[in-house]
Amino acid sequence: MGAKLVATAAALLAGSVSAQTGYAPAASTLSNAGTSLTLLYQNNLNASDDVNHIGAILLDSMTLTAGAAACAAIGETLLTEAAIKNHTSDFAHSLSYLEFSRQAAPNQHFFIQNGVVAVSQGANSLSFPARPYGNTRLPILCTQSSTQNGPSNAVATSSNELTIASGKNDFVGFRNLKSFRFAGIPYANPPARFEYSTVYSQTGQTIQATAQGSDCAQAYDPASTENCLFLNIQTPYIPKAGSNKNLKPVLFSIHGGGFTGGNGGVSSGQDGGNLASREDIVSVEINYRLSTLGFLAIPGTDIKGNFGIGDQVTALEWVRENIAAFGGNPNHVTIMGESAGAGSVRALLGSPPVIKNNLIVGGVAQSNLGGGVDLGLTGDYGTTYSSYLTIDASYAAAGQQIFEEAGCNQTTLAAQITCLKAVPAQTLVNLATVARYVVQDGTIVDTEELDVTNKNGSTADVNVIFGTTANDGASFSTYPKVNVTSEAQGIELALGISAAYAQDIINSGLFPFYDTGNLTLDSFNVSQRVATDKTFRCVDEATVYAGATSGAFKSAYYYTITRTYEGYDPNNLGLSGLSQGPTEPGYPNGDPELPYFRLHGSDLGFSYGNQYPLRDPQDLEASQLISGYFAQFAKSGNPNPSLQYLQVRGYTNTTQGVRESGPWQPVSSKTGPTKKLDWPAPTVIFPDLPQCAFLNYSIEYYFEGGS
Repeated sequence: MGAKLVATAAALLAGSVSAQTGYAPAASTLSNAGTSLTLLYQNNLNASDDVNHIGAILLDSMTLTAGAAACAAIGETLLTEAAIKNHTSDFAHSLSYLEFSRQAAPNQHFFIQNGVVAVSQGANSLSFPARPYGNTRLPILCTQSSTQNGPSNAVATSSNELTIASGKNDFVGFRNLKSFRFAGIPYANPPARFEYSTVYSQTGQTIQATAQGSDCAQAYDPASTENCLFLNIQTPYIPKAGSNKNLKPVLFSIHGGGFTGGNGGVSSGQDGGNLASREDIVSVEINYRLSTLGFLAIPGTDIKGNFGIGDQVTALEWVRENIAAFGGNPNHVTIMGESAGAGSVRALLGSPPVIKNNLIVGGVAQSNLGGGVDLGLTGDYGTTYSSYLTIDASYAAAGQQIFEEAGCNQTTLAAQITCLKAVPAQTLVNLATVARYVVQDGTIVDTEELDVTNKNGSTADVNVIFGTTANDGASFSTYPKVNVTSEAQGIELALGISAAYAQDIINSGLFPFYDTGNLTLDSFNVSQRVATDKTFRCVDEATVYAGATSGAFKSAYYYTITRTYEGYDPNNLGLSGLSQGPTEPGYPNGDPELPYFRLHGSDLGFSYGNQYPLRDPQDLEASQLISGYFAQFAKSGNPNPSLQYLQVRGYTNTTQGVRESGPWQPVSSKTGPTKKLDWPAPTVIFPDLPQCAFLNYSIEYYFEGGS
């Protein structure tokens, strides 16, 4: 390829030259100024199978000569007929989907090396028509040479970088095998300590979005800092600069970590590269301020708390202003969070700035902590994630204690605050007492809890999904450190309750004891079921029922996920195979068909299509089906993909799974319906309704205004 032709193509991609003129400036930056770029890859979510597939990069219509040069400018060549024929099924489905989704015209022809490829109309098969003469312009198919097939090995290089413009700034990202990736984008101006963030306003900047930004300051992570308000984007599509054509639904993910830890990076389990690739959506993941730096609230001052929740709102505002340049639809954003991220989703569903500005169209709350009542469990750890403290109550729990532990013992509150603002961030987040409570600050959160009993404008009028893992509570019960001598003793130790309350649980007959011969394990099994109900399941079942029947939500879906892997494991259950299935011959990573606990956070690999390792074939099928449900919800507000869509895409396992599972129906009564997420995913009623009534957290109690 001649140097002049490559330079011409570079200028074309920079938008500074016509494909017909051949004139280019001396230097140019590869970008989307002259063409859109679409990554085509038939992603089956099996990373070990990626070596058997290839992808392509689709460019806008241009002449064959200009197309060859444009491919060269991004370090690629025109795709060959031989390569396509070696992967006929992949390309037939990828190109058929472009027609199905109206990203290409019916019977569209595409330029390849020395020829043309097209999909036979009405069928997922390819043809290679005669090449047209003259200066015919057709979409271009370039090779895609990156072999970086996952978030852990995605690295920017000089050959895979791409610069796009948005908000009067340039963003340098890169591509791997499956998506265009932008990491460490600052979405906010660096806020002063204990002040609310605002949308990033600098202009004229070239932002290197090729590496994850620093984590927000948190305990046990000395590299974490206060300069941490970054987000990551994975997208299959970069539109031509200034174009709003073919914009994709956006899935905006919020990490968990108890509002004291975590990040929006790869380690969160929420990397959206696979979902972007397989389901044609744009994924965004964010950092937000944590611990005392994100949640301190002091009565009578401007330090009103919820700085971390405010950061999430700021990130949504940045997305509204900028995501179109990355291929996302700014008016179609669905938020999704797990654990404290689910608590964030719950808070944002009732947040006035979110509602007033229509920042979201849907919300998914995975394993939201609701808290427990009765059985001596008031003040339960989970309660504060769904019931919001007053500023006074938050300060009583984590106010003067923080000043004292930080050595800020001045005689006036103003002096104490001045002192606290100067304490190193790592000192603050490693104190014995930290602030972690969502509060009623009056602006970002102005109710005691999410109001789902009325359609009165205080809750976002959107579609929602709530749900839990089957054994979320196993991560919040203490596995006895001694061999117990009775079921009651085991329950008492695991839940931290009195012997009388433990006996009440046994006497209820609602939490059956399974005798495996290991009394300690068996009593813990009872305890984790109680903990799952009281901390997670009961309040979320009540929430979706109340919100669905009152009209507070447009629609509400509920699930329990029963296929998971590992997760949050403070009891080290995984050491005994109790978090992934027992290891045995043929199952080095655990046998998922044998008993194991579905722990808190163990569902993310399946939800985002990132599950690894795959313990058996059904793990892959479940990953495809479950992640497809959530992606479809982000697209349409309804988790049910159409069979036509699945067939066009060639998603055979999911097609079969959807057929065998039946439709996922929204909640419409006191019994559901709900989904049991696995492969297939059967329809069931709300689990443990009698148990929730026993715990005094029945659907009726919540709907009638109880808390």
